[in-house]
Amino acid sequence: MKKWTYLLPAALLSSSLLQAQNTLTYRIDTTQPQQTIDCFSASDAWSMNRIGLWADSVQQQVADWLFSQQNDDKGQPLGIGLSMWRFNLGAGSAEQGEAAQINRSTRTECLLNADGTYDWTKQAGQRNFLRLAKERGVDQFLAFLNSPPVYFTQNGLATNTGRGGTYNLKEDCYDDFARFIATALQGIEERDGIHFNYISPVNEPDGHWNWLGPKQEGTPATDREIARAIRLISKEFVDRGMTTQIILPEASDYRCMWGTHQTDWQRGYHIPAFFCPDSTATYLGDTPLVPRLMAAHSYWTTTPLNNLRGFRERLRKEMERFDVDFWQSEICIMGNDEEIGGGGGYDFTMKTALYVARVIHHDLRFANARSWQWWRAVGGDYKDGLLREYSQRELRRAGRNEGRTRGDNGRSGIESATSSEETGAVRDSKLLWALGNYSRFIRPKAVRLAIETRDKQNRVVADGDTDPTGLMATAYRNADGSLVMVVINYANAAGRVQIAPTGTAKETWKMFRTSDENNEHITPVGSVRSGKVVEIPARSIVTLVSAK
Repeated sequence: MKKWTYLLPAALLSSSLLQAQNTLTYRIDTTQPQQTIDCFSASDAWSMNRIGLWADSVQQQVADWLFSQQNDDKGQPLGIGLSMWRFNLGAGSAEQGEAAQINRSTRTECLLNADGTYDWTKQAGQRNFLRLAKERGVDQFLAFLNSPPVYFTQNGLATNTGRGGTYNLKEDCYDDFARFIATALQGIEERDGIHFNYISPVNEPDGHWNWLGPKQEGTPATDREIARAIRLISKEFVDRGMTTQIILPEASDYRCMWGTHQTDWQRGYHIPAFFCPDSTATYLGDTPLVPRLMAAHSYWTTTPLNNLRGFRERLRKEMERFDVDFWQSEICIMGNDEEIGGGGGYDFTMKTALYVARVIHHDLRFANARSWQWWRAVGGDYKDGLLREYSQRELRRAGRNEGRTRGDNGRSGIESATSSEETGAVRDSKLLWALGNYSRFIRPKAVRLAIETRDKQNRVVADGDTDPTGLMATAYRNADGSLVMVVINYANAAGRVQIAPTGTAKETWKMFRTSDENNEHITPVGSVRSGKVVEIPARSIVTLVSAK
C-alpha cells in the first residue's frame, strides 16, 4: 500500500483493494441549502502601510498571493482570491509618535488633522493595496476602526490605557465621529475609486486584554454607547445618500454574543441587546443601513474540541432565535492554542494551516458563518499573518543581505525594495494556501449544501462530515452552478472518500491539494469522476471543483 501514500496524478483509486477498505461516501444534498457565503477576507493592519510603499515588484507579488484569481500556464492558482479586503481606518497614533503610548509597529495614521482639515496623502501604503485588490477583482471592501480619532477621545490617545470599560470618546464628539467616518469613506472613494460596502465602527468593545495596557489602538464600549454611535453614523450616511452598511459589534469572544464573558452586562448579551425590540435603549433592528447581521471573533473558542463545536452550535441557535446572520470577522493564533504551540513564532507548515482549516470548517459548518475573515494579511514572527514579513534587520541577521526569500511553493520569493523607507521581504505559507482552499473556489453568493455521509456498508454515519481529528468536509454551489467540496484530513493516516453523483450524470471533479509534500499549495492534482474512490493524504486539504 505504500504506493498509495499520495494521490496519483489523476487521483483515481478505484482498485478492488481500496474499495474493500473503509471508504466514506459523501452525498451532497442539493435540496438542503444552508447559509449563503458573502466573502472571505483578511485585513491590512498594520504591515500594508509599510509594504504598500516598497518596490512595485514586492507589492505586486503580495497582491497576487492575496487577491489573484488567475492561474499560471500549468493551472496553478497564483493566489487565494480573497473576495473582501479590510481597511484599518486609523485614529492618529502614528502622528503622536512615542507620546501615543502604543507600540511603533501598530500605530496608524489618521486622515483627519487636529485643525479639522484632511490630509489625503496619509495611509498611502494601505490605500495602494486597496487599489491593488480592486485591480485583481476584489469588489467588496470594509473599513474598520479600533479607536475614534485621537482628537475626539477622552484621554487624547488612541489606546484606552486601562481607563475603564466605557467608550474612549468625548460626550460632545459623537457627531464629529460620525462625520469623520462619512467624510473619510467618501474621500477615499473620490480619490482612489474604492467604494466601501461596509463600515465597522467598533472593535472588540467587550474585550479586556487591550484595555489594560498600550498595545495597539482600541477602546471598549458599552452596548448603549455603541447604539448611540451607530444611530448617528446611520443618520449621517442617510443624509449624505451613502449606501455603506454598518457592521457590529466585532465581539472579542463568541460568548459575549449571548451572555457575559470576562466583563459585565453592559458589554455583553450583544444579540438581544441590538436585535430584540424589548431592548429599547440599544435596539438597532430598525436603524437604516444596519443589516440583520452580527460579527464576532473566534478567539479563545477553539479549544478544547468540545468547545470548538459547542460554542458555535450555541451561537447559531441564538442567531436563529433573533433572525440574525453571522460573520466570523477575525481570528489568529493565541496562547490557548496549545496544540500548535500557541501564537509565538511563525509557522510555515501544515501544522498551523490544518489547525486553522479546522476552525474554518467549524465556523462554516456549525455557526453558519456567511463570511470567514482572518486577522492580518501580513505579520511578523507570530502566527497572526497569512504571509510573513521580514525587515531588513531580520534579513541581515539571517545572512540574506540580498533580501531574497524562497516561498514554500519552491519559486523565488520577492526581493527587498530600495527606498528611503526601511524595506524587507515577504514569504508565503501553508496557512495562506489553506485559506485559499476556501476563498479561491467558494465565491460570493455560493450556498453551502448539507452532506450525508455513509460507510462502506451504506449505513448513515451521524456527523460523518466532521471528525475533528480526521476527515472534515463541506460542500457548496457557486452562483455559476459549479460545485465545490473542501475535504480536510487532520489525521496522520490517509483517508478514502468518494462523492456520490448529485444527479443522473456523474460529475467530473478537478482536484487541488495543499500539503507539506512537494511544495503543494492548492496545486492541481488531476480529476476524478463521482463515485470513484479518492485518497486524501494524511495532513492535507483537498478541494474538488465540478465543471460548471
